[in-house]
Amino acid sequence: MRLMRFGPVGGEFPAVYTDDGVFDIRALTPDIDGAFLAADGMARVRDALGSLPKLAETPDQVGARVAAPIARPGAVVCIGQNYAAHAAESGAEPPAEPVVFFKHPNTVVGPDDDVRIPRGATRTDWEVELAVVIGRTARYLSAPADAAAHIAGYAVANDVSERALQIERSGGQWSKGKCAETFNPLGPWLVPADEVADPQALRLRSWVNGEPRQDSTTADMIFGVYELVWHLSQFLVLDPGDIVNTGTPQGVALSGRFPYLVWPGT
Repeated sequence: MRLMRFGPVGGEFPAVYTDDGVFDIRALTPDIDGAFLAADGMARVRDALGSLPKLAETPDQVGARVAAPIARPGAVVCIGQNYAAHAAESGAEPPAEPVVFFKHPNTVVGPDDDVRIPRGATRTDWEVELAVVIGRTARYLSAPADAAAHIAGYAVANDVSERALQIERSGGQWSKGKCAETFNPLGPWLVPADEVADPQALRLRSWVNGEPRQDSTTADMIFGVYELVWHLSQFLVLDPGDIVNTGTPQGVALSGRFPYLVWPGT
């Protein structure tokens, strides 16, 4: 099963997508958020599937906006240069330990929503990433193996970046180039963690106007998913509903191989 949210901004409703169709889960929860995940929401949806009302149309036909699959994340924690090939194309050595930065939660939008390029921006870039959604509070985990029990599921994220602000006007860190509104398209769905056999065996791809840009797998991560969640828990408390963007593979515009993103028609 895959959890989804549909509807206009401010009017989203939760649903579950299965091989048998799309089902409305508003009888179980008003939304897919941290409180829902912390209260064993995934298991409750799975248990209730046989009695949930089926939506009249499939996601391809529903016509409604597809929203980010998680509502109101408290934090969006990001990992930089977590693929050796991407670090190399950025002109950096692979980090000795995870590089951490934050994005404002209002960067999170639906997977098909417009990205608002900041005023005066000239180097707006894409970054496909595996996003980890936290399901249980994680603090001071004892070992990476403990992280699995604290992950609700996985989604696809685009860590949109404005490189001039990230690098040339950083002030020593990256968030100026990462936090513009809409800079974290997410989704279309949240896949339960127990349905992902190995988070280090997932393919990641991106396209710009139908042209391929990135094509890699999470096996190329320098720091794996469980190690990242464990590592972060030593420095901050991860709450249910928080998002961890785990880094992007090679193939971004920063490499110099592709043009940056621009407004249509410019």
